[in-house]
Amino acid sequence: MGTRPQKVRALLAPAVDNWLARGYLAAVAVALGFFLCAELVMSDPGFAGVWPLMATAPFSILAMAVSSPVAYYSSIAWLSPLVFSVGVALSGLVNAALLGLLARRLRARQPHPAT
Repeated sequence: MGTRPQKVRALLAPAVDNWLARGYLAAVAVALGFFLCAELVMSDPGFAGVWPLMATAPFSILAMAVSSPVAYYSSIAWLSPLVFSVGVALSGLVNAALLGLLARRLRARQPHPAT
């Protein structure tokens, strides 16, 4: 019963244990905040959804693919931005974890002696 939270923590640890991944998550949060502000507060959000998509590509394309049919077939207008935001946030976490793993790998490399 206690192994599931430990597995989730182990998967998400690279997303928050270095400055590169934390900075990336901050950029994703700013882009997502801009999108939500434009979507919920402004009368015409325009292309505000492009910034979170670009910040979290390629996994955010799945978020867009899932949220588009929800917006088209659903009578609940707020559900599409919610699904999009959750998809972008999850995409950002996946990308941050991959960046964290890359940073770990680069940091763990043995330095080559200068000749």
